Amino acid sequence: MGFGDLKKKEGLSVLNAFLADKSYIEGFQPSQADAVVFDALSGPPSADLENALRWYNHIKSYGAARSSFTGRKKDLSAYGPAGSGAPAAGGDDDDDDDDIDLFGSDDEDAKAERERRLAEYAAKKAKKPALIAKSSLLLDVKPWDDETDMAELEKCVRTIEADGLLWGASKLVPVGYGIRKLQINAVIEDDKISTDFLEDEITKFEDYVQSMDIAAFNKI
Repeated sequence: MGFGDLKKKEGLSVLNAFLADKSYIEGFQPSQADAVVFDALSGPPSADLENALRWYNHIKSYGAARSSFTGRKKDLSAYGPAGSGAPAAGGDDDDDDDDIDLFGSDDEDAKAERERRLAEYAAKKAKKPALIAKSSLLLDVKPWDDETDMAELEKCVRTIEADGLLWGASKLVPVGYGIRKLQINAVIEDDKISTDFLEDEITKFEDYVQSMDIAAFNKI
């Protein structure tokens, strides 16, 4: 696995393709994997590499907080798409298919084996879970003033629990005049959680919260 040389167009193209259906290098929140890959770039990807550029700008927004991302740093080559040595499509289901000619023989045993394998394949397909659409959100939660207890504000936000909602990493970002906003990551299941729900729930803590905005929204 690996992206190759991320200072060259070829490596950036691999990164762009890799991020086509992902918000982060690993998992559903920023980690040391993102920090390692970010540091390997010489600058922002070009505009035609929209997936890589979106990811780059998002990770860049964390600034020095990247050093506090979760996880353990690995070598750059440990991240990225699987190499050419990955198993061919079909995986373990095809391991023993060459042991018997299932479709070219009139032998009764072969026919029975074929029917058995077709039934097993149909059963596996039926058990395969449906794809769950998810989104990764970066929320800006703004307090009333510089005297707002930001630790208590974040504690209140994290008390919001719902099926399909997972809170991630957070940080405090200066906005001026000594005021800091809470920037927090959330992963939601699109069919269960809406942005309106999050805004309604967060702004209920009116003693601490002035407003909530969506700083970034990415499909996973």
